[in-house]
Amino acid sequence: MQESEDIAALRLRLHEIQVEHRDLDEIIERLIQTPPHDDLMLRRLKKRKLQLKDRMALLERMIEPDIPA
Repeated sequence: MQESEDIAALRLRLHEIQVEHRDLDEIIERLIQTPPHDDLMLRRLKKRKLQLKDRMALLERMIEPDIPA
C-alpha cells in the first residue's frame, strides 16, 4: 500500500510542477511581447523553467523507471 501512496504523491507533485512550468511559459511569453522587458527577470524565469523541466523528468523516471532490456 505504501508504494502506491508514494506513487500517488509523486504524481501529485509532478502535476503541480507541470502547472507551474506552464504558468512560467505564459509569463515569459507575455514579458517578451510587452517591451521594454526586464532581461534579468526574463533570464531568471527561464532558468526556473529549466529547473522545473529537470525536476519533471526526474519525477517521471521515479514514477515509471526504465525497464532494463
